[in-house]
Amino acid sequence: MNDGAHSLRKTSLPMKFVPTIVFAVCMVIATSVAIRGADQPLRLAAFQIDATPPLGSPLCNGAVKHVREIVTPLTARGIVLLGAGSPIVLCSFDWVGIANESHDAFRAALAEAVGTEPDRVTLHTLHLHDAPGSDFATERLLAENNLAGEYSNATFDREVMVRLAAAAKASLGKALPFTRVGFGSGKVERVASNRRILGPLGKVILQRQSAAAMNPAARDAPEGTVDPLVRLVAFWNEDKPIAVLTYYATHPMSYYGQGSVNWDFVGMARAMREAALPGVPHIHFDGAGGNVAAGKYNDGSKDNRPVLALRLADGMRAAWDAQKKQELHAADIGWQVQPVSMPVRDTLNEEDLTGKICDSKLKLTDRLRAGRDLTFLRRTRAGHQIPLACLRLGSARVLHMPGELFVEYQIAAQGMRPDDFVAMAAYGDYGPGYIGTAVAYGQGGYETGIVSRVGPEVEEVLLQGMRSLLGKEPTNEQKTKLDAADRK
Repeated sequence: MNDGAHSLRKTSLPMKFVPTIVFAVCMVIATSVAIRGADQPLRLAAFQIDATPPLGSPLCNGAVKHVREIVTPLTARGIVLLGAGSPIVLCSFDWVGIANESHDAFRAALAEAVGTEPDRVTLHTLHLHDAPGSDFATERLLAENNLAGEYSNATFDREVMVRLAAAAKASLGKALPFTRVGFGSGKVERVASNRRILGPLGKVILQRQSAAAMNPAARDAPEGTVDPLVRLVAFWNEDKPIAVLTYYATHPMSYYGQGSVNWDFVGMARAMREAALPGVPHIHFDGAGGNVAAGKYNDGSKDNRPVLALRLADGMRAAWDAQKKQELHAADIGWQVQPVSMPVRDTLNEEDLTGKICDSKLKLTDRLRAGRDLTFLRRTRAGHQIPLACLRLGSARVLHMPGELFVEYQIAAQGMRPDDFVAMAAYGDYGPGYIGTAVAYGQGGYETGIVSRVGPEVEEVLLQGMRSLLGKEPTNEQKTKLDAADRK
């Protein structure tokens, strides 16, 4: 008999108790490690870079004039949350959209820079139209058909990606501790209105775009379904704020399309609030505003842009003033991801789209759109899934969603947790384009009648994903309200 067995036999405990003792010792060690991890301070690192495109670069996916002047710079900004498992990155761009391969590449670069996984990085845009878009796969496809540089400036995009990753990495050395988080909401008056005005037969009879107040019918029609609240999340180190995040659902344009790069009224509102809180980074996210714009309250004049900005800033200030704070520990922070397969619209046909890209007789914008459609079609058919993500901060939830999402999804999410703070950032992966509700696909209109790349089945796909992330179903009463909102 070896020495180990002899030694064990000499103990006064029966052999049958030894496994129990070993298990108990392991549990004590594991518990002590968990407690030490929970005691680690939470920290937040903020980063920001200039993301202004050079003169001559395409704007709005090639749909408007190329850059002729810079009115206000564009930024990419975000935060890294540290101390609750692997780092979590939340990033927002003053661009029109980052889609498909570019969305994956930017997230992977940020993840490598801060030492986390791409699934713990979320990347969104504000959907400004006097701003560039990016999709490396679409640009490559178009370049193969003599359309290089018409959709995007891929060289500039990659340079921005490198600088963004470097800024995120450098920010880790300046991370600040935080002990509390505040949640607030404020009503925004006379900014958002629904773009889709339905007639008595339930079909879209008038499309109210970003500047529609000069059309009496569009101006006088009701606001329609919107979410009038801007929501705010503020991180605090005891009594000192260290970062502010805001969320508001609307197309963020007052006027655009002349090659004048700017951050429009949402950027102006954000700047106003940063001036009111010097030294506190402010990261804004566009909510589910695919079918919402400033149209009812916007005549497209230059004088109206600061008016809209002040109204949004007033809502942000009200949300700041109304915030309720709660202590936050590592165990109070969670991150969940739900990958989903998006249903491709049955009107997208590879042969037809390939023909359009090659047809030099077509308008340039139609050829560019065909390239974007074909990229999404091929990517989805190859099995690519788009991640939905949810950040848990104590009792609050922040959902991170793809595409130009209709506002009804934001309302549905809040209905799933009616007693909790729920915010939403849309315009994540821009590949799907507009994402309507199921009923909207039978109503016509620009978004779901013409340009959406997904079909009506998308509603149930996304609602199931949201239910999984939020952990709650809407009540029957809330479902009835959502259905009614769909039909307004």
